[in-house]
Amino acid sequence: MPEILDLTFFAFAIPAVIFAGISKGGFGSGAAFAATPLLALILEPGAAIGLMLPLLMLMDITALRPYWGKWDGLSAKALILGAAPGVLVGALLYRTANPDLFRLLIGLIAVGFVAFQLARARGWITPAAQPMGAKTGAFWGAIGGFTSFISHAGGPPAAVFLLSRRLDKTTFQATTVIVFWAINGMKFIPYFVLGIFTTQTALADLYLAPFGIIGIWIGVKLHHLMPERAFFGLTYLFLIATGSKLIFDALT
Repeated sequence: MPEILDLTFFAFAIPAVIFAGISKGGFGSGAAFAATPLLALILEPGAAIGLMLPLLMLMDITALRPYWGKWDGLSAKALILGAAPGVLVGALLYRTANPDLFRLLIGLIAVGFVAFQLARARGWITPAAQPMGAKTGAFWGAIGGFTSFISHAGGPPAAVFLLSRRLDKTTFQATTVIVFWAINGMKFIPYFVLGIFTTQTALADLYLAPFGIIGIWIGVKLHHLMPERAFFGLTYLFLIATGSKLIFDALT
């Protein structure tokens, strides 16, 4: 963290936090991770993820109320149970893991999934009619738990599974809220033990917390105003944007 929380810091941090709140509050959390690489432009990567986790947890709690009980329990359970070992592996490998390789893989998966959905919609391919099952959901949950621990990038893996389940937009959104409330809670103690939190990140979080709540409020409002077709279209755009950003970060 910079010794002084100056105008440059807040010029980057405030838009990043508001954007993360909008994504978490209304659009399935798919693009919320983009706040971390934006902050990493001015902070060390460890400081960026340490700064964001308490804010993401605050956003999760804020978003629980408008979406309470509207999630798909089976989908949420599969992702959460799968995420637990993913978070554990992330904690064990945090000091030695190569995040760029994983950013590349998950970016390719996110962009590839959108390409798959578009090809299916145009009739170019005919996939199996059945949605992904619980075991597959646990697999994607494990990937999401690991990538979430390393860089808060668990949204795309979760979306790959949830979009296959053919949920309506509110069920989809509510499920991401409860899933990431659980995953981010799992990450707190390992982050503390690994020394990822600092006094400076805690101070910055106090200043930025209101902007996270504002972002959630905007996201919830946009979620209810936007038609379902447009919602999923925007979700796919977020997946392309986040996946492309991960690929770019990995290669550069």
